[in-house]
Amino acid sequence: MKRTSPGLTRRGFLDIAGATGLAAAATACGAGGSSSGGASGSLTVLCESGGHAELTKIAAAFEKQSGHSVTFVELPYDGLYNRLHSELSNGSVSFDLAAVDAIWLPAFADALLPLDDLFTADTKADLFPSLVEGAQVNGRFVGMPAWTNAEILFYRKDLFENAAEKSAFRRKYGYPLAPPSNWRQFQDVASFFTRGTKLYGTDVKGAVETEWLAHVLQAGSPGVVLDDSGKVIIDNAQHLAALKFYSDLDNRLKVSPPGAAQLDWAGAQNLFHQGRTAMMRFWAHAYPLIPKDSPVHGKVGVAPMIAGSAGIGAIPGPFYLSVPGAGRNNSLAKQFVRFAYDNNQLAIQSSLGLAARKSAYASYASRPGYEHFEALLTTLDGPVTRSRPVGPKWQQIVDTVLVPMLQKSLTGRADYAALLAQARQEVEKLVQ
Repeated sequence: MKRTSPGLTRRGFLDIAGATGLAAAATACGAGGSSSGGASGSLTVLCESGGHAELTKIAAAFEKQSGHSVTFVELPYDGLYNRLHSELSNGSVSFDLAAVDAIWLPAFADALLPLDDLFTADTKADLFPSLVEGAQVNGRFVGMPAWTNAEILFYRKDLFENAAEKSAFRRKYGYPLAPPSNWRQFQDVASFFTRGTKLYGTDVKGAVETEWLAHVLQAGSPGVVLDDSGKVIIDNAQHLAALKFYSDLDNRLKVSPPGAAQLDWAGAQNLFHQGRTAMMRFWAHAYPLIPKDSPVHGKVGVAPMIAGSAGIGAIPGPFYLSVPGAGRNNSLAKQFVRFAYDNNQLAIQSSLGLAARKSAYASYASRPGYEHFEALLTTLDGPVTRSRPVGPKWQQIVDTVLVPMLQKSLTGRADYAALLAQARQEVEKLVQ
């Protein structure tokens, strides 16, 4: 499995969801070759392979209403970045819009059409603060959020609602058994449900960084790894507190299955689906994708991501619709962007069921099968939820510093402060 980029890129969604059929049924779909974008009566949209699922129904509705056709040109994740970089750099573009990973916006901002007039007060009020912040580069709005996601808490209802378990937990800890809402409760519940090798309270993912970074925000850090000015803060008190909480779950409390240092998203998901963990912090879209032959199918509850001293916090994974400034169909492209925002709820009728607007999620939250939306809404609106840093070196920081550091922290005798001090030196070399 490919390891996901921070915030879980579209590449990661496809991997962990097993959504092999996600790319089907586009309004029209290219295979990633050259395109005749800019034709007056049609729109060409660049996207990652399979990444247009949330836009398919929107495009069909736009065609029906406007009479203009929409063609999706799909590329691999890295190929999409390279295509965008090449065409936006030379000013000769073959597309009218692109679905852009949030971390790419600053790199392409100068070549993107400003969308400031679309971001009215009402528009911004119906978007999560982190999405509004991420849409702006140097005071200009250069992307309209199309969909987003965040980690929430998954738990075994059959365990949490069991009368004997509830009674035993209250006797041991002095308060009712319930989905944990903070770090201390999470530790208690994870310890309580760890039963030898048959059942573990939770998992610890050493092969991905996003979950630990969410805890960094929950601890009150002004950013993850870097602050807003670009200063390296990976060794501040909040990063240390989060690393201790995260790694101690495995090192000290022993509430996770063996092999935490190598565990990734897919591995953690499999453990939960097999009934081997009582809780899992995971991306919200996975709730309706629990296999019917899983022993936990129909027995899973969801709650907001846990909170630290600063409150609930997570790192969202958004994609934005952007328009190239050198495009030949900019007026029609902006119409599509506005239409996509106005009809954002149609994105929920896709394989992954993700949207960007608060009202879109809220309109489905009370329907059966969408129980995870309340938890997702609360998490995305959390007081310290914010996007990961942007910049050309971020993925390199993740690959060469953050993940190796996390894996070293899960050795049992790790010096957390020393690991973060070393990580600071490595990050500073990369961002100089």
